[in-house]
Amino acid sequence: MTRRAVTSRDARFQQWQALLHNRTKRTRSGLFVVQGVRPITLAVQHGWRFAALLRPYGGRLSGWAADLVAGCPTTELVEVAGELLAELGGKDEPPELVAIAHQQPDRLDRLRVGPDLLAVVFDRASSPGNIGTLTRSADAFGAAGVIVTGHAADPYEPRAVRASTGSLFAVPVVRAERRGVLDWVERLRAGGLPVRLVGTDEAGATDLPVTDLSGPTVLVVGNETTGLSSAWREACDAMVRVPMGGSASSLNAAVAGSLVLYHAAQQRPSR
Repeated sequence: MTRRAVTSRDARFQQWQALLHNRTKRTRSGLFVVQGVRPITLAVQHGWRFAALLRPYGGRLSGWAADLVAGCPTTELVEVAGELLAELGGKDEPPELVAIAHQQPDRLDRLRVGPDLLAVVFDRASSPGNIGTLTRSADAFGAAGVIVTGHAADPYEPRAVRASTGSLFAVPVVRAERRGVLDWVERLRAGGLPVRLVGTDEAGATDLPVTDLSGPTVLVVGNETTGLSSAWREACDAMVRVPMGGSASSLNAAVAGSLVLYHAAQQRPSR
């Protein structure tokens, strides 16, 4: 493992810093920042590649950090001045490790497909945190993956990564255009898999508790403010609503999607 040191705000540090705040730099480089023990651990467990591991300059590593570094012998190890590493880690104190990871390819064939297919589309999501939250729920309830469509927030933005609590590394998260997703669904149907597109809407025709989601299903969740686009509404085979009481007019998009995922998981005993 190559060891180097960064002790000032040099060009390399500025490149890492840009990954925190600049979506264009993340996209062009294909890199992003991973903060926290659990996310970094899960990234390693699920085979994600690191461009670099950053550790405090001159400090000693804990058993966890030492074992993780030893398990990544081909990854560059960089010692970073404490105040700089704290900035990259989003903390007041320098974390034990920060990872610079390679993004995964945006391919729909990363999602596992079968008779129990359960996937979720998040269209035009404006909040990185909501993408991370829905990814976490997809992981918890056995979904094959999350597909982010339209002009949406970046699933590799630090807030999205943190909100997923590491599930980003366990569940495929793919960015795609609506037409590409619909073509994918059509190919699955042509191959004999009867996939249903089920949208969520507070004015949906069917209440969630009486909706059959036991077959291969792609759930479609709309933008937090405007909901599903007319194009997605037309494409969906059914529109479901979550019955509510009280004075709330609607649910957070990630919460609504999570409830539907839970309902679908309950109808799949194998999960």
